[in-house]
Amino acid sequence: MNNKEDKLSKKIGIKIKLERTKRGLSQEQLAELADISRNYMGAIERGTSSPTIDMLNQIAQALEIELVELINVSKVDL
Repeated sequence: MNNKEDKLSKKIGIKIKLERTKRGLSQEQLAELADISRNYMGAIERGTSSPTIDMLNQIAQALEIELVELINVSKVDL
């Protein structure tokens, strides 16, 4: 990944973590709801993994928000 992709992955990870904690979910609970491994969820939240759009949609559904809301990282600062 290049620097721009790294920043985007980190921002998306932060946004997922914020939405998860706002709902009082553990990483493990969200991973189970999204039908992915806890390790993969951790990598996404840390920004070390770039999930596909389909994966982001699964996470958004698990968080009960729209995909567009999840990927709107314009207010997320690094």
